[in-house]
Amino acid sequence: MIRKYWFGGMVSLAILAGAVPVQAQSREDPNRAARADAATGFQSWLQGFRARAIEAGVAPATLDRELDGLTYNPRVVQLDRDQPSSRTSSGPILPGYLERRLVPSRIEPGRRLAVSLNDQLLRAERETGVSGDTILGIWGMETNYGGYTGDFDAVRSLATLAFDGRREELFTDELLAALKMIDEGRARRDQMIGSWAGALGNPQFLPTSYLQHAIDYDGDGRANIWGSRADTIGSIANYLKAHGWIAGVPWGVHVTVPAGLDREAIRETTPPSECPAVYAKHSRMLPISEWKAMGIMPAPNHEGAQGFPSDDVLASLVEVDGRGTDAYLATQNYSALLGYNCSNYYVISVGTLGDIVGTSRP
Repeated sequence: MIRKYWFGGMVSLAILAGAVPVQAQSREDPNRAARADAATGFQSWLQGFRARAIEAGVAPATLDRELDGLTYNPRVVQLDRDQPSSRTSSGPILPGYLERRLVPSRIEPGRRLAVSLNDQLLRAERETGVSGDTILGIWGMETNYGGYTGDFDAVRSLATLAFDGRREELFTDELLAALKMIDEGRARRDQMIGSWAGALGNPQFLPTSYLQHAIDYDGDGRANIWGSRADTIGSIANYLKAHGWIAGVPWGVHVTVPAGLDREAIRETTPPSECPAVYAKHSRMLPISEWKAMGIMPAPNHEGAQGFPSDDVLASLVEVDGRGTDAYLATQNYSALLGYNCSNYYVISVGTLGDIVGTSRP
């Protein structure tokens, strides 16, 4: 699955030997894979990308080895096009979404890991402040604790998506990062098998996220998010800490909303800089004490559900399926989880799974 789409800006590319810059190509045609000569066009695109990759510091020998003979993958383009762009159900989505994901085959392995990995989870909590329960929630939701991490060649997928041009800036950055991982000896090409969108390992990090947030947590000298449970735990914790996680605060609280609540009075008036459609479901942030005064009350709806934090903690009201549906008070830690995957449904499912499996920790 694809992470958020606002990673760092692109490195500029000089025009070398008449090659057309990648950014200029994207302005010409954002859907190159739809052309009849897509295979030929892909090879031309790779020539331009190669010049940029060399400028970015990737060794020519690495590019020779990893890009020579590379072909674009039409299946990846199809999967990218097939993503749902809008809701198709007229009723609430969240209950069915949770029912399909909070299943015994995901919960029971999480309970076992909550026991066997508790020491490592406690270490991550001490060192980063991030909830070990939530770490398990992400790991379980992403790959069922490493049970399935994908079967696509990340370099081929990322090159295909960058060439296609629909989100060229994002995927060109990710392709550069993937090649840097190989060039710097951080990972082997045969390890970099993941989702169709290039997400890797137990936590499904895109390559830029790996370079920024993956850490060595077992002391062997490398950040192994494929085979090391400790590195997986430490890397997820490091990611959430970097995205603003606050120690000792729940991700969110399921609540009841009084019928007479004045939603206009709590409406957020400042446009969000990221994920506008997602944050459109959020009210402005207010202290828990003010939500209590409005008659908002906790309504635990699952095992391990969180109660209210202290009165001074800020939270927004989220009614993900609209007024009168399931409601949550979302803290700053909910926003940190949106940094992992910008979907209200995803965050609620991760938080809920973590709450449930966390009840098994010693």
